[in-house]
Amino acid sequence: MTVAGLLAFSSLKYALFPDITFPVVVVNATAPIETALDTETKLTQPLEKRLQSLEGIEDIRSSTYPGQTAVSLSFVVGTNLENSTRQVETALKKLTLTQGANYKIIPLNLNESSAISYAIESPSGNLSDLTKLAKDKIVPAIAKLPGVLKVVLLGAPITSPPQLAANTAALPEGGATLVRFNGKDALAFQVIKKGTANTLEVVSRVEQEVQKLRSSLKDAKLTLAATQAEYIRNATHSTIDALIEAVVLSVVVIFPFLWNWQATLISALAIPTSLLATFIVMAFFGFNLETITLLALALVIGSIVDDAIVDVENIMRHVEDGENPRQAALSATNEIGLTVTAATLTAVAVFLPIGLMGGVIGQFFKPFGITVSAAMLASLLVARTLSPVLSIYWLKPASSRSRRRESKLWINFAQSYRNLLAWSLDHKRIVMSLALLSLIAGIAIIPMIPKGFIPKLDRGEFNITYTTPLLSLPEHLRAGQGGQGAQGAQAGQAGQGGIANAQSQLSISNPLDDSLQVAKKLEEVVRKSPAVQTVFTTVGSREGEPNKGTIYIKLKEDRKITTAELQEQLRTSLPNLPDVTTSVEDIQFVDTGGQKPLQLALRGNDLKALSKAAKAIKDRLVKLPGFADVAVTGEGNQKDQIFQIERLNNQRVAYISANLGKDMSLGDATDKVVAEAKAVLPPGVSLDLGGDSARLGEVFGSFGTTLALSALCIVVVLIWLFKSWVDPVVIGVSLPLALVGAMLALLITKSDFGMISLIGFVFLLGITNKNAILIVDYINQLRNSGLERKEAILKAGPVRLRPIMMTTAATILGMVPIALGLGAGSELRSPMAVAITGGLVTSTVLSLIVVPVVYAILDDRFPRFKKRWIP
Repeated sequence: MTVAGLLAFSSLKYALFPDITFPVVVVNATAPIETALDTETKLTQPLEKRLQSLEGIEDIRSSTYPGQTAVSLSFVVGTNLENSTRQVETALKKLTLTQGANYKIIPLNLNESSAISYAIESPSGNLSDLTKLAKDKIVPAIAKLPGVLKVVLLGAPITSPPQLAANTAALPEGGATLVRFNGKDALAFQVIKKGTANTLEVVSRVEQEVQKLRSSLKDAKLTLAATQAEYIRNATHSTIDALIEAVVLSVVVIFPFLWNWQATLISALAIPTSLLATFIVMAFFGFNLETITLLALALVIGSIVDDAIVDVENIMRHVEDGENPRQAALSATNEIGLTVTAATLTAVAVFLPIGLMGGVIGQFFKPFGITVSAAMLASLLVARTLSPVLSIYWLKPASSRSRRRESKLWINFAQSYRNLLAWSLDHKRIVMSLALLSLIAGIAIIPMIPKGFIPKLDRGEFNITYTTPLLSLPEHLRAGQGGQGAQGAQAGQAGQGGIANAQSQLSISNPLDDSLQVAKKLEEVVRKSPAVQTVFTTVGSREGEPNKGTIYIKLKEDRKITTAELQEQLRTSLPNLPDVTTSVEDIQFVDTGGQKPLQLALRGNDLKALSKAAKAIKDRLVKLPGFADVAVTGEGNQKDQIFQIERLNNQRVAYISANLGKDMSLGDATDKVVAEAKAVLPPGVSLDLGGDSARLGEVFGSFGTTLALSALCIVVVLIWLFKSWVDPVVIGVSLPLALVGAMLALLITKSDFGMISLIGFVFLLGITNKNAILIVDYINQLRNSGLERKEAILKAGPVRLRPIMMTTAATILGMVPIALGLGAGSELRSPMAVAITGGLVTSTVLSLIVVPVVYAILDDRFPRFKKRWIP
């Protein structure tokens, strides 16, 4: 297993998140139609009607302009993009469109993203010579590397409109662009990776090739302009550091309990052995070493060592009672065989449903559920085989001096616990009232905790996007383009074809120049900040939109300001230019095509009512603190003329989108937006959530179902193992006891209650019942051997106190490096560890008292041992 595990580990790749594919197919259609309303009737609606019945479609969005429409089809996550594209092609062949209509089908794989960009500068500053050099030497060398889909040359000079067409065809790019790097004109090449390629591997190959090019090219200077690889590396290394620290702390905490280095070593060996076995499963499923799977491994360290601790501690107890190591290993493992198996199988019963969840959330968490389940099953295998065998050879037989050094502190602690337990059994009502109060307190805290989707990261990089008016376009096209910047993910991408079409109508004056002047003004403000390291500006887009631009800002490592704080500063200090919309954007985790975190869709048939309502909501949001870059679609529409019509799933909509300030949680923002919207919504207009707000609802909905399924699985496994329903009920009492601690911990640390902390709650569900199983099973064993109930409880509690305290301490200490929130990506890891730590503290403290009391109460009602001893 070790050899196979090492081979499997060497095959695993590093990534930031699991591979999630959002398959999108865009249909761009044009026809000689003069108004947007006619275009909607004759072009958009027939297309939507024909395509809506295709298999696997999740959403149909469309953007309609005079004479042109872009229909964007979002397929279910994980759908094969080629198959979807073929489906669309087949469906449209059977459709007869209005006379003169043409359409183009564009498949979009959002995983085919930019992996790395380099600025190409020259001391002479001659961009024409530099362009020739780039085309002849640089682009071909990079394009042939494995995993590279294409290399896009940005900023190549264009001399006249006819040549623009020729250049555009010659270059692997869709439109004209200008590039600036640190305030100077430059060229740049952007490496687009294949959808299936690993970002870090592609970037590593590109970096090696660039190093070779630097030594051979004397007239060009290649400087790293933008990459996400650096952050991915830092985040994965930080998570691995936390994982190693968790292993060390989990092992260190065992020795003071066992006072025996051989027993400590046997317990500790369970960690690497179980991890290597887990790597085999990860390799089999094709998982990466990314934030979610590394977190799963870091969180499970305490649980992995649990089974071995319980086994080894029990063997030691038998050895100290006079048995030889072989006898002790056999009798001790038999004694707790059911306990350890039940504890592990119930934990696996919690995590497997997570591995089987569907949709986006399922793709995100499948690696987590399967990795944790594999690690726990591997630890059970180790605890039932390797640990007892090593104990036979390594543990010394009992002698007069071999008893553990029971410190007075521990003896006093165990005696105090026994006294408290005895008192609790005589005051059952008080104990149950306190348990109920703690559960109510836990539930009462929930509304006080801010709800988020994924925590904001201090990445040290972000974008500023801007849109300028297309002054040289005909009036109707310019107005129709007004709300482009605010469209939803796929609709935004779909609408890009409209500009490409409009580009043919450009006058000789190049709108790129207007866009460039705007970029310079924005750059000037950005570069004044002492925290900024590099500024990489792309004027114009690859899709051919000359009026758009992106400024990528990389911050210094030793900055004294967080990314979010600098974003807030820039939002207030960027110049307010006439008709220019700017947006300060986070780098997205998973590319969803430029959606902002907060998005609303107003649905209705009356376009004027939609536009009016959208504008009224925007006016209200702009005045509220915490909302930034608020935008709405269709602002160019006027009373007598409609230039832009947005549709979602065959109904007209207006989109309202916004970024969030650093102190605004997604849950609070969503609640405020809904409240503001309801105050101004006219009859016939309804409200739909989009963006991260919709995903947050999906997360809580999915997890609610999964938790219910997990709880059911636990009950089924426990009834099967204990052959009774009473013990599973007693064990189940420990689960809600974790709630108050987890919620308190999140409240105190000001952590969001969102997708990441939810994993912590599921994890708690899986591990809190272990302690209860240990106690209940041993009480039953003692009663089977003839002890009376109270005596059995008072003996079982203190005997199981040591392994319970050890496993809890090991798990909590394993969480500390993650909970402290150090290193890149710590904002992601911390809420989960905080919730688990808080939950474990309260569930352990309460279950040591409450579980025996519930056992006694249920045994009074449903006695099981009374008839056993009658002759």
